[in-house]
Amino acid sequence: MLVVGLGNPGPRYADTPHNVGFRVVEDLAEHQLGVGRAAWTDRFDAHVTMAGVATEQLVLLKPQTYMNRSGESVRKAMSFFKIPAENALVVHDELDLPVAALKLKLGGGEAGHNGLKSISAELGTRDYARLRVGVGRPATGDVKDYLLSPLDAERASQLRACFDDARSAIELWAREGIEPAMNQVNRKAAGTSSRSEAGQPD
Repeated sequence: MLVVGLGNPGPRYADTPHNVGFRVVEDLAEHQLGVGRAAWTDRFDAHVTMAGVATEQLVLLKPQTYMNRSGESVRKAMSFFKIPAENALVVHDELDLPVAALKLKLGGGEAGHNGLKSISAELGTRDYARLRVGVGRPATGDVKDYLLSPLDAERASQLRACFDDARSAIELWAREGIEPAMNQVNRKAAGTSSRSEAGQPD
């Protein structure tokens, strides 16, 4: 099984809303699975490590290609490990969920998210699971600037507080599958609406 965290490489983007996928996957490795930072290796144009959940072996992947080319890394890893799309979960930021809200879905459109668009194009399918992590919308200003700038202290604290639930959601998906995980996680989710286009650095 494959868990992909979406983000942009480098310290400039580390604490931005657009990198919450990276952070959730890092947190999963560090805290739930006991995998240290040194265990990450460079393969498939990504940082990669392996970890187990119950009887399942998870490949954890952080593409290092920038957001709008994430699919290239995902495709390479899935081809190497012979992982079908139905056994892949992508963790990504979601503008149209409140900060720290979580929602699981299977398939569907990308709603303007360039990382998801790249993955769908490279895999030739949209039939993979997504864990949407709410980052909210800026009260004022440009959406792209908001996604690529560090969060203010209040929102950053709120976002960190959801990581335990995000780890639990991923583990539930790995153990029991997408439908039971959706039923449990989405009961807690706040309302959502369609996500508008957001740009990514090239």
